[in-house]
Amino acid sequence: MSDLKITHAGTVQTQTRQGPMNPATPLGQAGAVYTTASSDAIIPPLNQTFIAITMLADVVFDDSAGLVAEDAEKFINTEDAAHDLAASSESSVEGSGGLIIGGTTEADAVTFPKGVTIYGRWKEIDVYSGALIAYIG
Repeated sequence: MSDLKITHAGTVQTQTRQGPMNPATPLGQAGAVYTTASSDAIIPPLNQTFIAITMLADVVFDDSAGLVAEDAEKFINTEDAAHDLAASSESSVEGSGGLIIGGTTEADAVTFPKGVTIYGRWKEIDVYSGALIAYIG
């Protein structure tokens, strides 16, 4: 991967790390966990998080602690709505309009289809239905 170079008014700035992940720590570097609806909740090792989740079958997360984000205001989760500030009150770190991921007891439960991978930082995952692989980073 090449470095991104930006020139502005004669100044060159270099960014060596791009995107949401550190390229020096690829997915699976710290391991991965397979889980299904019949399993207990999965929790990463101390001081680490799940950074990506790939759905192996259609997945619905449990409505209680199904998808617990490291920062519930930043990453999608079943506990709180991320980026849910009121319209026109967005900040440099939080947006507006976000919704909580519906769990199993809500009429609007969210189903993540087989083959989809989501990215974020989660500290607990509990599957109500389906199967997935969670990558640790």
